[in-house]
Amino acid sequence: MDIDAVQTSYSRWAPVYDRTFGAVTNVGRRRTVEYINTRPGSVLEVGVGTGLALPFYNAEMDVTGIDFSEEMLKKAIAKVQQLDLGHVRELRQMDARSLDFPDNHFDTVAAMHVLSVVPEPEQVMSEIARVCKPGGRVVITNHFARTTGVLAALEKVFAPLSNAIGWHSDFRIETVLQERELVVEERKPMPPLGMMTFLMLRKTAS
Repeated sequence: MDIDAVQTSYSRWAPVYDRTFGAVTNVGRRRTVEYINTRPGSVLEVGVGTGLALPFYNAEMDVTGIDFSEEMLKKAIAKVQQLDLGHVRELRQMDARSLDFPDNHFDTVAAMHVLSVVPEPEQVMSEIARVCKPGGRVVITNHFARTTGVLAALEKVFAPLSNAIGWHSDFRIETVLQERELVVEERKPMPPLGMMTFLMLRKTAS
């Protein structure tokens, strides 16, 4: 996907996202944040979207969120204000391929349902690894392509429509596992119906 397609797609999705894809993935999003809450410290949520995950973080967490879509980000900011989410330090418009944060800055970096919708996901993962502290965790929840079965065939059918629908149906898990300093510590299926995958990666010491 190119960056203009991302902007156009999520401008279109923003008004209905919470009631559609957001609602379908909310159980997995909540479970992901439950894990993050067990690790105190600073959190960067890459692709914060409309802020659906923000109310789930514990009050003592220190959460920063970024998103490329200004329309989605406006809804996230409204949620923070309406729900008085004091644990959210900052929400910023930013391209995840070039994060405006120092090296080794966050204890945890989260990417929920975002890596299959961004241009150059390998570069996004490189940036995620860069801003995560040594010994910190990168937590990913995403749909990854299946290799066999009916669903695998359907994913291939929809793959050419990625710019129109806003995500890569044939997104391969290997795309996010190329950073040598990020070691997989946990991998498990997530709702709905095991279609999503939870990945927890540890950044090795420099």
